[in-house]
Amino acid sequence: MIEWYQTLTVLEQVLFWLGIVSTLLLVVQIVLMCFSAFGGDLDLDGDGDIDVDGDSGVSIFTIKSVTAFFAVGSWAGLLTSVLVPEDVSWVAVLVAIVAGLVAMFAVAFIIRAMLRLQCNGAVEPEKLVGKRATVYVSIPPMRSGRGKITLDAQGRFMEVDALTEGAERLAVDEVVEIVSTENECAVVKRVGQDSDKA
Repeated sequence: MIEWYQTLTVLEQVLFWLGIVSTLLLVVQIVLMCFSAFGGDLDLDGDGDIDVDGDSGVSIFTIKSVTAFFAVGSWAGLLTSVLVPEDVSWVAVLVAIVAGLVAMFAVAFIIRAMLRLQCNGAVEPEKLVGKRATVYVSIPPMRSGRGKITLDAQGRFMEVDALTEGAERLAVDEVVEIVSTENECAVVKRVGQDSDKA
């Protein structure tokens, strides 16, 4: 091993050590990511803020993608350098850069695809305000008791406890509008009541 290392040029030695260090860092990142995915508290917070609800995408320059750039680029460059004559070592550098860029874009694409598959199962009550729903269990008047409503929101069909401030009971299958939320309960009114809101 030592004899082989001594036969390497300066460029090959640099690529070798870059490959070793970046590959180790990449393995550490993958292990930490796996712990995080299985409910651990370990997480790499170096990829910036990512909005999973929007289509903001993922930056190309993240810790994972830059590490992949050096890991793949270094090994590709080293392999090329060994195979080509020493007087055209620039080919190895070119191959290293191209391979690194391909790896960087591939990692960014994979992370973006994974984030699109993520789903936040938590209900965000404030996003229900203004939505229309159907009474599932009749709702007593004047906040005297709770009923239930059903609606499609946040990408799924849900059932929510509801009450009303109106003077009339809201019957099953009536269409209502959510005017506010409190304590995991929706406050609703009959559609068209005090509002022409669509």
